[in-house]
Amino acid sequence: MEEMRFYGRCVVLAALAVWSWFLFGYDYSTGEIGTSFMHSILLPIHEAGHVLFKPFGEFISVLGGSLFQLALPFGISVAFIVKSRDNFGAAIGLWWASGSLVDLSPYIYDALHPQLTLIGGGTGANDGPHDWIYLLIKLGQLNNAHRWGAFIHACGGLLMLLALIWGGITLWQQRKQLNSHLLAM
Repeated sequence: MEEMRFYGRCVVLAALAVWSWFLFGYDYSTGEIGTSFMHSILLPIHEAGHVLFKPFGEFISVLGGSLFQLALPFGISVAFIVKSRDNFGAAIGLWWASGSLVDLSPYIYDALHPQLTLIGGGTGANDGPHDWIYLLIKLGQLNNAHRWGAFIHACGGLLMLLALIWGGITLWQQRKQLNSHLLAM
């Protein structure tokens, strides 16, 4: 049973490594990741964040979409460590958070010259809210939107790599434990 679980986790980690290559490879300057399965997972979480943070005012409500998109997988990662001491599960949660950063990067990048089609069908330039136009204007950083988008994309890629390494180290340790358990039998 433990052996099957170990090899199942190896398959999951390998699949995430391949998926990471594709996710990070999407062109953040064009919003290409918006066509990915990962974006389809994250979009409802992002939108739920706006609702959850609405009681905290306009700025936090607008930020809440991106914040919740990052906080949910990060919270799940922490729960894996605290509740079940499962470093592999935590690494996967961290990988999910990194995917969220990579997914947010085009949205941030787009704020300077909006081209991405939003849920309402517009771009947010003149036809409705674009979270990151609003946020970056409030922070006095709209002219740096491309830099922030590129930075968040790089941070997402780095975090993705770290999560995969953490998962690999965890599996290496589990393999050593599995070998010693099998030898003791």
